[in-house]
Amino acid sequence: MATKKTTAKKTPAKKAAAPKATRSAKSTKAAPAKKAQPAKPAAKKTKPAASKGEAKAKKLSAIDAAAKVLATAKEPMNCKELIEAMATKKLWTSPGGKTPHATLYSAILREIKTKGKDARFKKTERGQFAANG
Repeated sequence: MATKKTTAKKTPAKKAAAPKATRSAKSTKAAPAKKAQPAKPAAKKTKPAASKGEAKAKKLSAIDAAAKVLATAKEPMNCKELIEAMATKKLWTSPGGKTPHATLYSAILREIKTKGKDARFKKTERGQFAANG
C-alpha cells in the first residue's frame, strides 16, 4: 500500500488581541469638557401698555363685519353686496383675494351649520342672508 503524503498547511500565527475594555474601565474615562455657553439674552422688552380705557381697535374679520352690516340692513343681502357694503363702511376690505364673496358665503354657511339656531345669520332664500334675531 502506498502511503499518502500529508502536507501540513502552515497557518499564519495569530496576533495577540488587545485586552477588551470592561464597563468599569469605560466609566473611569474623563468626559470631554463642555464648551462654555454664552449667557442668554435678557427677555424682550414689552411694549408699553396703552393708557387706561384706550384699547387698540382690533380688525374685524369678514364674517364679523358681515354680521354688523346685516344687523343694520333692512333687507337680506347676497355676499357680493355684503362685501361692497363692508368696504364702503370701512369695516373690512379684501386683502387681495379674487373671490372674497365666495369665502364669505362659505363662512356664513359653516356658521349656520355648526351653531344652528344660535348663528348670527339666517338664510332667507338662495344666496340671500339676513341677521338672525
